[in-house]
Amino acid sequence: MNFIQNEEPNIKKPIIIAAMQDMGNVGNITIDFINESLKTKLFRTAKLPYPTYVVDNGGYIDLPDESWEYRYADDLIVFGGGKGQPQSITELNALCQDVIDIAKKYSAKFIYTLGGFHTNIMQSNIPKTYITTTSIELTKQMEKLQVNTSPQKSIITGFNGLILGFAKKNQIHGIGMYGEINNPDRPQYRAAISIIKTIEKLTYRKLGDMSQLEVMAKEMERKFKN
Repeated sequence: MNFIQNEEPNIKKPIIIAAMQDMGNVGNITIDFINESLKTKLFRTAKLPYPTYVVDNGGYIDLPDESWEYRYADDLIVFGGGKGQPQSITELNALCQDVIDIAKKYSAKFIYTLGGFHTNIMQSNIPKTYITTTSIELTKQMEKLQVNTSPQKSIITGFNGLILGFAKKNQIHGIGMYGEINNPDRPQYRAAISIIKTIEKLTYRKLGDMSQLEVMAKEMERKFKN
């Protein structure tokens, strides 16, 4: 994994929101929304040194741009988005460790991650967001804010789960937020909206106007209803 430092941001004790592409593209939708809404600035890039696949355009191939960005705004670092996740556990671990190194460098106290929570029993068209944290004590604090905690024991794979393990090992508070989705193969805008609202609730910070995400959610529902 190659890391390119584009600039040195003047930030101290930020929160970090870090997520990568996953089921229903929840990670990408949320990260892209935050970056666009808050006009974040690029300061660091993580890039695979070699491709893990090629794209066949029908007679000729292209190489994918497998890179992920660190961006910042006031008291906030946003990492991830991009296309896919590293295919090897070695590369994935290197990426998680780099996020931790950046957290330590800028004295971040919290890492938030997010993704999809696949379920077939959604009660309405308004998906819930379930949270899990790096400690029982932190979960008890979150419960006072009347958020939903993860309903059962499970294994969370990929970056959007593993980063919590790295945070815990390094004594950094971590919170994972996972929005209900009932079809992991379609973009899940309503799950992203639910997660963004949860982030706002936990951070006491507005992340922007979500009306365009509502439009995209309705368009997706219309498309697959027909």
